[in-house]
Order: sequence, then C-alpha cells, then structure tokens
Amino acid sequence: MKCRILVIAIFVMLAAISALAQTERPPFSAYRGVSIGIPIENARAILGNPKELIEKQDFYLISENESLQIFYEDGKTVTAIMVTFVGVLDNAPSAKDVFGEEVAANEDGSFFKMMRYPKAGFWISYSHAATADKMINIAMQKITK
Repeated sequence: MKCRILVIAIFVMLAAISALAQTERPPFSAYRGVSIGIPIENARAILGNPKELIEKQDFYLISENESLQIFYEDGKTVTAIMVTFVGVLDNAPSAKDVFGEEVAANEDGSFFKMMRYPKAGFWISYSHAATADKMINIAMQKITK
C-alpha cells in the first residue's frame, strides 16, 4: 500500500512538472518585440541598425548597462536572443517576469534557472551573478531536434 501511494505521488509530481514545462507560451516570449522564429528583417525593423553585424549574429548596445545579441540561421529567422544587463539592474526583467515564479537564490545571491517550452519551440535561461559588477543574462533559443 505504501509503495502504491509513493508511486502515485511520484507520478502526480512528474505530471505537474511536465505540464509546467509544456506551457504553450511562457510569460517571457519576446524581448523588445523580438521573438524566436521571426524573420531577421522584422527584428532589424524593430531594433534598428545593429552596432555590429557578425556572421549570423547582430549586436546591439541598448545602453551602458544593457546589450542584446540576436542570432539567426541562414540569414532568415531569429534562432536565439541573449540579453545582458551589467551594473545597474533596474531595467532587467526579474526571474518572476521571465518564468512566472520566483527563483530561489544561492547563499551568495546568485541563481540560475532554465526551462524548456517544447510547444513554443524554445527554451529560456536566466542567470544572476552575485559579483561586484552585478550581471543578469537572459537567453532564449530555438529547440532543435
């Protein structure tokens, strides 16, 4: 009987985790109007001219504290987005903004979380470094098979 209850409890817990990871669209699915899968021309129309154009990558310096990298495949669609905040973090989305829930910090104040959203076709990671030069990185990337 105890074994059956334990198996049922584990099954319910795994189903809940799976349901969360299968969310159709996470709370954070675009940054500054750019999302995974849009044509690179649309991303550039939204963001303007990049500070640097590197093969399959555009780099934007939004402010002294915020930079943005857009990655694309075959010159066609956005496959990854990486936004970095350094120093003053006032404009950075919180982990709750990104995942819809708080993320527990380590003893030093740092934390990391990654969630896959297969139905939406991408994953998101959020890392907060608790260094003297505070830094937050948020990455979104297309899930490839």
